[in-house]
This record gives sequence, C-alpha cells and structure tokens, in this order.
Amino acid sequence: MLQSHPLYGRIEGAVVIIGFGSIGRGTLPLIERHFDYDAARLVVIDPDPATHLFLSQHHHRHLQVALTPENYREVLGEVFGEDGGFCVNLSVDVGSLDVMNFCRERGVLYIDTVVEPWPGFYDSTGDNAARTNYRLRQAVRDIAAANPGGTTAVSCCGANPGMVSWFVKEALLRLAEDTGHAGATPPSTREGWAALMQGLGVKGIHVAERDTQARRQPRPRGTFVNTWSVDGFISEGLQPAELGWGTHETWFPENGHRHVSGCGAAIWLDRPGAITRVHSWCPTPGPQFGFLVTHNEAISIADYYTVGDPAAPDYRPTCHYAYHPCDDAVLSLHEMFGAGRPQETQEILDADEIVEGGDELGVLLYGHARNALWYGSRLSNAEARRLAPYQNATGLQVTSAVLAGMVWALENPRAGIVETDEMDHVRCLQVQRPYLGPVEAHYTDWTPLAHRWQQFPEDIDEADPWQFRNVLAS
Repeated sequence: MLQSHPLYGRIEGAVVIIGFGSIGRGTLPLIERHFDYDAARLVVIDPDPATHLFLSQHHHRHLQVALTPENYREVLGEVFGEDGGFCVNLSVDVGSLDVMNFCRERGVLYIDTVVEPWPGFYDSTGDNAARTNYRLRQAVRDIAAANPGGTTAVSCCGANPGMVSWFVKEALLRLAEDTGHAGATPPSTREGWAALMQGLGVKGIHVAERDTQARRQPRPRGTFVNTWSVDGFISEGLQPAELGWGTHETWFPENGHRHVSGCGAAIWLDRPGAITRVHSWCPTPGPQFGFLVTHNEAISIADYYTVGDPAAPDYRPTCHYAYHPCDDAVLSLHEMFGAGRPQETQEILDADEIVEGGDELGVLLYGHARNALWYGSRLSNAEARRLAPYQNATGLQVTSAVLAGMVWALENPRAGIVETDEMDHVRCLQVQRPYLGPVEAHYTDWTPLAHRWQQFPEDIDEADPWQFRNVLAS
C-alpha cells in the first residue's frame, strides 16, 4: 500500500541544494515528497565525487564544484537565472551571509541550518571573540535590521538551532497551563512571549540532548565517528563555549567575557565548547554531563526573551546547549583533544548500521514553580528508518525542521531575514511533528545540586540551585 504525504505547495524556478552530506542527502527525499517543482531544475552543488555517483544513480543533476568567495555569484546566477527559486544551504565552508544576500537580490527563497563562514575563518584570527557564533549571528541581524522585509531568508533552521525554539514556545504554554498562570493565551508578539516567560519565573533553558545511537562494531582508533557532520561538529566544538546570560545570575566565570557591541544577550568562555562540561538532565538517562558547545539558539533565545532595555534588561533567561553526543563521538573528542589535532579518518553512522538507540532532543526550562520541565522529541533510529530514507534519528530531526522552514518560507515569501524564534511555531511543528517520534513533556525535581560528590568540596551556590555556577562542571 502506497503511503501518501501532504503536498505543501509549488516551488517556482530552480531548487538548489548546496552541500550533500548526511543532512543534504536526508533532506532531498523530503523535498521530493512534499513539494511540487520542476524536477529538471533541481540541482545539487557539492564538490565530492561520491555525491556525483549517488545523484547520477538517482537521476538528479549535480554540479561538482566547490563554491568560493570568487565564484559563488557566477555559479548560483547560472543555476537560478532570473525566475527565482529556492536555495537550501546545507553546506560547510560556504559563507551563509553572502549566499543569503545574493539570493535575496535575485528574489530566491533561502534557508540554512547555521551561519557558516568561508574556509579559514576559524583559524584566521587569535581573537576568540571574533570566532564566536555571537559575532556570526550579529552580522546577520545587522543586515536584517538594515534591510527589513523583502524575499524571505530563514537563518539557522535545523533541529538546533531551529526546532528547539519552537519547543520553547510549546513548553511555555504547557507550563502556563499546568501552573494555572493567568493570561495563558498564546502571545502574538515577541514582547508577549518574553513577558510570559518572565511571568512564569523561568530562570533559564538547557537545550538538553542525549544521543544513544550505537552500532555493533567498536569505534576504530584514529577515527572520528559521529551521527551527523564530523566537520561541522569539530568546527563548533573548537569555537569558544557560549551561552545566553540571564539576569538571575549572581556569579561571573573567571574565563568569561562579555561582548562590547550587538544585542548583549550572551557571553563566551575562553575555552573550547567541546571540552566544557555542564550538568544537565534528559528523560532517559536522568542527570548527565553535556558539552557546552556553542550554538546560535543559545544567543537567539536569550535575545528573543529579553524584557526591557537590552543593555540593562529587566529580565533575560540564561540559555545554552547541553549536548551529550553518541558514545563514539565522546570517545572521538577525547582522542582528538588528547592528540591536539583532528583524526584523518571520519565516519558518520549510517541508519542501517545502527543497532540501537535514538536521539532525545528537547528544551529543559528551569527555575520556575514546577522546578524543571523537559519538552522535546524522543526519536529512535528504528522509527527514523521507517519514516524517511537516508538518515538516522539525529539527521531526521534536522531535515524535518528544514522541511518545516521551507514550508513556512513558501507561505510567507516576503518576511525578510528571520530566525526560527520569530516564526509561527504552531505551523512549523504541524509540518515537522510526523517525523519526530514521541514529542513529550517531563517534569523533574532534579537540580544541578543533586548527586554531587560530597567528598570533594566545590565552589557552588547552595542557596540558588539554578545558578550557572552550579551548572558548570568543575
């Protein structure tokens, strides 16, 4: 029996996918399922010869070329022509902001999952502040402010950043309902959402993730194994740890730094995120260590929910990623940092070789009357394989968010440059939810003060459990 899938609209002009790693390969069948378009004008741009073999076997057009600052305008100009289209940028080492600006000039809809710089950016300066996602995001926000409206470009719309911003709003409404909060009608403005979060007493948010996917074969030494882009994970893991900095914080880390310009919603630590540990919680493992890897949503969520003058806010939540990748990736990080260099061999766990586990990704809202609420997707690899081809659980959480962002952009083609916090979370999750497995809410009485090693005294604040001072692992 053939399974039917909703058709969300027609894309006029070319459909161009930039980058064809694990996320690009998983996004393609979702585009094929859910959009009407001219198949002859679907093009994948990727320099990898293996991409050419796969696409030729599936009768898709492939441009085997690496986009560069020197050629991207010419290459994209020839592909899109003058009749618009949709650019789906899922690449590494391609400057997102430049491609976004070009697409808006041409009336081409645009979406990406990260603000990606051109090659060499992360190694071109010893100034760690310049290497932060705060700076990369602020450049996009400055362009958006200077050029409001126009062709829609959705910035940073994957699982996280992306889906988790929609989960925050769902979690707030659930918390409001469960605590009998007055005025729990869904807000219609940023100011309304920020006031709701403040009124509920939320001190902060962990984007709390646990990836339990595993294969039968042990990880080979000298190989970086992950469930999604190895290059992408290494790049963000070697950036400074970053977090949105809340107004409830009474302590400031010794290696912490504030930014001198921009929205002021975040700080950075003079330490790589992939070796900076934090105490967090997910439903399946309960208490766990996560890595404080920098992500756009840590900044955008803190910024979006700010109340009052951003320079001296009345309220702002702390927000950061707390990521426990699959066990093979943890071992890979340990080996990489021990050697002082990335492994030469990289492997992404294919859905067909994974024998157990899934990806549990949600938002942990903490510090309120019910202590803490985790809200998110608990998608197994087995269910991901059943729902869509070419991707494991981690990949499907990302690609289904790309699909939702594309639908929203197609339905709102003149919204200008937007982040996922600014989009209609109800519509986006309506599109995405069929691919997420169980989406659940879990309350917990856990705090970062629980299960500490009492034999080894720590510099913590026992009077206020949800201080970042307690969350940061010593």
